[in-house]
Amino acid sequence: MMGSITRGSAKVMKGNGAHTLDKWKRKMGEQVKVFFIERGWLLFLVGFLLGRAVVLSSVSPFALSFLASVWLMRKDKSLKVMFAVVAGSITLHWHHSIYVFLAMMLFFIFAFIFHKFRNQQKLLPFFVFFASIGTRAILYSFSSDIEAYDWMLAVVESGLSAILVLIFMQSIPLLSPKRFKQSLKNEEIVCMIILLASVLTGTIGWQIYDVSLEQVLSRYLVLWLAYVGGAAIGSTVGVVTGLILSLANVASLYQMSLLAFSGLLGGLLKDGKKLGVGTGLFVGTLLIGIYGEGFEALAPSLLETSVAVLIFLLTPESWIRKLARYIPGTNEHSQQQEQYLQKVRNVTANRVDQFSQVFQALSKSFSQVQLHVEDDQDTRETDYFLSNVTEKTCQSCFKKDRCWAQNFEQTYGYMQEMMTSLDEGTFQNKRKLQVDFEKHCAKSTKVIETMNHELSFYQANKRLKKQVLESRRFVAEQLNGVSEVMGDFAKEILKERENHDLQEEEIIQALKSMGFEIEQMEIYSLDAGNVDIEMTLSFYDYKGEGAKIVAPVISEILDETIVVKQEEISPFPNGYCYFSFGSARKYVIDTGVAHAAKDGGLVSGDSYSTMELGAGKYAVAISDGMGNGERAHVESMETLRLLQQILQSGIEERVAIKSINSILSLRTTDEIFSTLDLAVVDLHDAAVKFLKIGSTPSFIKRGDQLIKIESSNLPIGIIKEFEVDVVSEELKAGDILIMMSDGIFEGPKHVENVDQWLKRKIRDMKTEDPQDIADLLLEEVVRTRSGAIEDDMTVVVAKINRNVPEWAAIPVMRNAQ
Repeated sequence: MMGSITRGSAKVMKGNGAHTLDKWKRKMGEQVKVFFIERGWLLFLVGFLLGRAVVLSSVSPFALSFLASVWLMRKDKSLKVMFAVVAGSITLHWHHSIYVFLAMMLFFIFAFIFHKFRNQQKLLPFFVFFASIGTRAILYSFSSDIEAYDWMLAVVESGLSAILVLIFMQSIPLLSPKRFKQSLKNEEIVCMIILLASVLTGTIGWQIYDVSLEQVLSRYLVLWLAYVGGAAIGSTVGVVTGLILSLANVASLYQMSLLAFSGLLGGLLKDGKKLGVGTGLFVGTLLIGIYGEGFEALAPSLLETSVAVLIFLLTPESWIRKLARYIPGTNEHSQQQEQYLQKVRNVTANRVDQFSQVFQALSKSFSQVQLHVEDDQDTRETDYFLSNVTEKTCQSCFKKDRCWAQNFEQTYGYMQEMMTSLDEGTFQNKRKLQVDFEKHCAKSTKVIETMNHELSFYQANKRLKKQVLESRRFVAEQLNGVSEVMGDFAKEILKERENHDLQEEEIIQALKSMGFEIEQMEIYSLDAGNVDIEMTLSFYDYKGEGAKIVAPVISEILDETIVVKQEEISPFPNGYCYFSFGSARKYVIDTGVAHAAKDGGLVSGDSYSTMELGAGKYAVAISDGMGNGERAHVESMETLRLLQQILQSGIEERVAIKSINSILSLRTTDEIFSTLDLAVVDLHDAAVKFLKIGSTPSFIKRGDQLIKIESSNLPIGIIKEFEVDVVSEELKAGDILIMMSDGIFEGPKHVENVDQWLKRKIRDMKTEDPQDIADLLLEEVVRTRSGAIEDDMTVVVAKINRNVPEWAAIPVMRNAQ
């Protein structure tokens, strides 16, 4: 017992010690960041080294450019940076320090004179140019042996200073405490490399034994960025750094080739981690060293490379990864972008879900108000009605007290029963009630007349309040439908790509065993009926292998029919081809339509539509506008347009039809109505829903059997509120669905039982082609009327077929589980 307590205490102390160490490291890192970044001592150090930087023996374009950039970007640190630059120049030569100090003073004079100008950023390169060349002109005026070469160097120095200002202005924000950008542009990366290479020139001449400090640091910089950014960034760093160092020391011109080649090799070997990148530097040092200055200079160069690689190996991986986040193309940058996108998705989904909850709460609020209103509405309306009647009759009656004070229950019962009888129109048949009320009331005739007069107002008020309740019910259903759609949308946003390692490995193994070269494969979904796979393959001569071989192989593995949804074929041999694979529908629908306008006109009041609703659903709809001609056509087309837009938004079919009914009934005061015959087929299981609003029956032909589908609902727009009856059926492969307008169903002349006549005609048809059936049925109806078309006629025929893929699944060898 004591031992276990001691071990537990030791674990707690160890955990506390690790936590304390992490806390100390984090605190030290924050203090270092505050010291160097926020207080500006990093700018001080960079300024000191740039003050020593000289190229072409006497040209110093870095110091003035850096000070000008700091003055523009961080004015509060410009004085400290100026002292750092002057201090660095003094360590090089006193002549150099005089030039640097005078150039800075002249720059500050220009900046003070033109400080009222708004575009300081555009004027800054000109300030630097004239400050640099002006200082050289002042110094040259004290010397008598100035040649044209010196003036040329002065112009070059001034031009480089102006250019470096533009470069340093993009680099200074990277050394600032607040950076809002999460990644660097390629131009910013190059500018930062130029700044770092310029800083390294300030270390020229610093040696530890035979090891040159600028060579160690330049190779360390190439190692770091080649490891982070790959061959492109590594070679770029090598070229830029080597070029600037070779300008500072012409004797080491071969260093540019060494750094560039080492950066390229290190970037190509980055998959070998730090050792691979270090190996690339060693190989580059050996090859370029032997080629450049022979074996005598090889030993110091290898020693410098060894020191750089050693420092690189000792560099914490976390530091390198922090830098990698800012460079596009790296895994760290991609992960950070994915985290950002995930955060955006989460925020968007939360907002959508909040809106969904708001709509749901509003829907419940309307529903609750409606329930409360319906509970006591009848009692209240009756009291209002009777109070109006008694006010006009009983108030001046001498028997008022006897009726309402002494016999309240009996009087109220008579009045209520009479009100109900008058409202229902049965009062004349109730002789006993009339006789009893005449005995009870002295002004019975006046009371009955007043009730008849007030009844019209009562009924109008009742209808109005009923419309208000129906509107509330409609709004509640609409809000609830929108809430459900937004809730589903929020779930879709949050639904990330799932990992399917087992299936992915099985697909790759099967395709590789058949000789296919797979460049890339992404599995986004393996849900039944909603498979989504993208693949990039290489083909020497593509002959349709995607649909003939790859899709059947995937079908066998997933036990589901998979087809090629999209393909992009490379025009070159051995080129990479892109394929998108998805689930094939279990059923497909072939449709045929036949229609004719009244009297052979061009415009029919009937309209029809076939539409894909997404999620594997297919809808067939017929709408018949009231009457004929242009107006009926517009009304039926408007009904179908609204239906398609609402259904494709994801709202349930029943709510969609109720919405259309309310919209059309509230849109106009004209009595314009339209029927709607809607069939929604699920292509995954062939289930069908029929929603018939004032439409004629439909028929399902299954071999010799005919199934009649009908429902009783008034046309759209006649009443504000109605219940939509949904009729569900299960279709089978080979079933034929026949939908028609009333012009077909009521069209046959001299036919007593149209229902049986249609069934017989449909059953006797030998063809199963949907278009032929539609044409024959329309022709048969027209023939019964001797060629006359007395109403608009429309027939839509849809045949349900099982989807048979062009290529069968290919069996594959699977590993034993």
